[in-house]
Amino acid sequence: MSFDDEPGHGGSDAGHADDRYSTLGGTRQTRTRMPETPGDPYGSTRRQPRNTRSLVMVVGVVVLLVAAIAFANRGGDDTPSTTDPASGPGPAARATGATGTKPVAGKQGGIASGFAHDEQGAQSAAANYAVALGSDGMFKSSTRGDIVRATHDPAVVDGLLGKLDQAYTSAFFKNVGLNDDGSTPAGLTFVSRTVPVGTKVIQQDGASATVEAWCTGLVGLAGTGSTKPVTQTWFTITEKLKWTEGDWKIESSSQTEGPTPVSGDNRASTADEIAKAVQGYGGFTYAR
Repeated sequence: MSFDDEPGHGGSDAGHADDRYSTLGGTRQTRTRMPETPGDPYGSTRRQPRNTRSLVMVVGVVVLLVAAIAFANRGGDDTPSTTDPASGPGPAARATGATGTKPVAGKQGGIASGFAHDEQGAQSAAANYAVALGSDGMFKSSTRGDIVRATHDPAVVDGLLGKLDQAYTSAFFKNVGLNDDGSTPAGLTFVSRTVPVGTKVIQQDGASATVEAWCTGLVGLAGTGSTKPVTQTWFTITEKLKWTEGDWKIESSSQTEGPTPVSGDNRASTADEIAKAVQGYGGFTYAR
């Protein structure tokens, strides 16, 4: 959800230029943070980032095609909010949880569509779009256009596809371990998956919504002899959605690293085990 010779694109937000994790299909790298003290497992000092950058960090900047969005007052739903006396009035954070509403039945290019015109629908759209844009289909010219068209506002699609075509070069494919045309080397399985852990609405009204999706991702090549083993990353995607043509679509998006939990003590699986798992387990349609 990263290499020195990846193609670069400019953006108006300098912070995104250093983002090593991106929404639009690409490589991500893991960092391990060791605890500073027994009482602080997360620690306060972090390792310096590597000099390599993620291609999809660059692609994430490309998605910022809208310079500004007019924010209206956040829309509410029937869930009551509480206030913190110490901080004054304001909506309290609400955990992501099941509501009983069934996932959408519509599909566009194999991606869920037809989301409800409310906060729940915006969260469901953001989660499903994060999955699609973090998939291995973004590495294939035959499916990349379909994914972008199914997830984005039609007004930004053509410009974004042009930038993506410039980003996915033979040099980039080589650096992620793929063949020059983006195909997977014989005997290996290319893995690129984004898995939303939770979503949160930052702003929502009748015409727009801003949703954060906290995600974990898997990326790499699985199989005997792989030099790019599958690794896990954690990141948060912020999607600015627009209600257009009867559905929520992405107008722009950005991505930041974390929150990242402390790694557990699980034994790392073999390359073959990972390859079989990826081939055997499909993805989900997400609903709030």
